[in-house]
Amino acid sequence: MELSQLTMFKAVADHGSIIRASELLHCVPSNITNRIKLLEKELGVSLFIRKGRGLVISPSGRLFLGYANKILSLCQESQRALDPAAAPSGLLKIGAIESSATGRLPKLLSKFHQLYPSVQMQFSTGDWSQLLNDVVDHKLDGAIIAVNQDHPDIESIEIYMEELVLIASSAAGHVHNPQDLSGTDIFMWPEGCPYRKALENWLQAHGVVSPVTSIASYGTILGCVSSGAGVSLVPRGVFERFRRIGDISGHVFDDLHPIQNYFIWNKNSGPHRAKEKFAELLVEEFKDV
Repeated sequence: MELSQLTMFKAVADHGSIIRASELLHCVPSNITNRIKLLEKELGVSLFIRKGRGLVISPSGRLFLGYANKILSLCQESQRALDPAAAPSGLLKIGAIESSATGRLPKLLSKFHQLYPSVQMQFSTGDWSQLLNDVVDHKLDGAIIAVNQDHPDIESIEIYMEELVLIASSAAGHVHNPQDLSGTDIFMWPEGCPYRKALENWLQAHGVVSPVTSIASYGTILGCVSSGAGVSLVPRGVFERFRRIGDISGHVFDDLHPIQNYFIWNKNSGPHRAKEKFAELLVEEFKDV
């Protein structure tokens, strides 16, 4: 088993095509086909299932991909570790929950690029469970989530407290207490969102029952609220970014407590200067939030 075989296998697994993998790796398709066949023979399993003109990774292939990602990640880290004094460079894969990506990170990402232009960042969003799994599986170098997870492979730092704001159409008038929301349509991210859980606990504590519609998009949620169709609970960062769009008003309640956001990474990843500098910038930029 060679690193070049693992690289070829990962490229085909990621793109579902030997042709596309050959273009990315600058080699002929027949070379990739032969090397993967040798790898399958060595492992004694089929890594792919042929489907039309493409390839679908097999169950054995999915299992092997997790190990291949770790091996290739460790190789990259070992190369970076050889020159600890060098300026951050190379690939940095960062993920974040949608609220952080929308309300807090645009300026920070721009500043990071200005400070470290040699770093190639791949940025993605997802729910906290997906982001956690991607960090554990070494698919992401780090992620911003709003749930503190006690996982044996994860380390974390606190970056900011996110105040919660109940938003409604300005035409709806002021929301004075939870009882004003009785029977009102509420638009929130799907189950598992910590902000949704905070709202549900708050309403339950005050004996208020209201229907909750799951929408996995702040743009759609804000559109529904601005039209007067209902209300939502969002982080202040999201509210501040969109309060002037769609005539949305915000309402703050003392017993809707702020939620801590964290930057997490895999403790087994080893040195990664770009990730470390990104974490330092997060702490510095949000120290007063």
